Amino acid sequence: MLEALPPSLRLISEARPLIDVRAPAEFTQGSLPGAVNLPLMTDEERRQVGIAYKQQGQEAAIALGERLVSGEIKQARIAAWQAYLVEHPDAIFYCFRGGLRSQIAQQWLQEAGIERPRIEGGWKAMRHVLCQRIEEAAEQPILVVAGLTGCAKTTLINRLENGVDLEACANHKGSAFGRKPQAPTTQIDFEHLLAARLLALPGRLVVEDESRQIGNANIPLSFWYAMQRAPRIRIEMSLDWRLNQLQHDYIIQLEKDYVAHFGPQQGWELMQLQLGNALIRLEKRLGNARLQRLQRLQTMAFKAHSEGNPQAHEAWLAPLLTEYYDPLYRYHLEKQRATAAPDIHVGDWESCLEAARQWST
Repeated sequence: MLEALPPSLRLISEARPLIDVRAPAEFTQGSLPGAVNLPLMTDEERRQVGIAYKQQGQEAAIALGERLVSGEIKQARIAAWQAYLVEHPDAIFYCFRGGLRSQIAQQWLQEAGIERPRIEGGWKAMRHVLCQRIEEAAEQPILVVAGLTGCAKTTLINRLENGVDLEACANHKGSAFGRKPQAPTTQIDFEHLLAARLLALPGRLVVEDESRQIGNANIPLSFWYAMQRAPRIRIEMSLDWRLNQLQHDYIIQLEKDYVAHFGPQQGWELMQLQLGNALIRLEKRLGNARLQRLQRLQTMAFKAHSEGNPQAHEAWLAPLLTEYYDPLYRYHLEKQRATAAPDIHVGDWESCLEAARQWST
């Protein structure tokens, strides 16, 4: 498969370093996997050049750009590219359409004695072929791993060579409590990361049973419909087992992530805020009385946690599972049964892992 990829997609499959010379606002909306933003122009410079282009034409816009990015500013932009190329000498440039901005970057570097290629067609062309890869993957055989919250479905997916971790692409764990310290992935970046993963997987795919929306991103419709039609395996584990899993994922690991990102004090405070706000987001479905009860239990659990007993969170996690997530999942399951094929396997985590491996081969 990798050998058969066109050169443009091999850049992604090989995780080649890329230099995105578009403005920061463009980069924030969505970039290519492996790209760093070292812009030719700032957002304000780009805005001014855009106005000149609309009002006076291309020549006037180019002339304004040359005046805005000149002297020490120009040298600083070139120095940033040079510094990155010292660490990543095989990096490749791109801009929106592979046109003027990446050509200018090439030219300035050539004048400094450095030759680097650019992506023909730029971001726009690459986005087209990446989205096309997702459309193609929707026609491949897909297996969906289902199960109640806390059944470690994501862990199972990542044990498989052909597993596609949709939550990793979204940088979100797929529930109200799934936010991470880093910002969730944008829709464009989610699609690009998903396509990049799919490049190495021409055969059977295994994915987790997800809602269409994960964090800020939606699974592309063609792939989502394919997931709804796909055969399934379902993990069944005890409540105690699932609580231990949630304790690790949503308390222990979440605290480590926040502390690593923000430091001990601020990380601890922001983790509490995140989990508290997650409960509030469920108010309409929980009802006010149940929400207040869970909030009291959560507050007491955080106090016990701060005194060295993180296990105390089971006091609010257990009713959250049994009174909210489990009934919601069973309702979802009953709706699926009306149109979906029967589960091809139901069992504990280890047996489902083996069933997924057998289906994959």
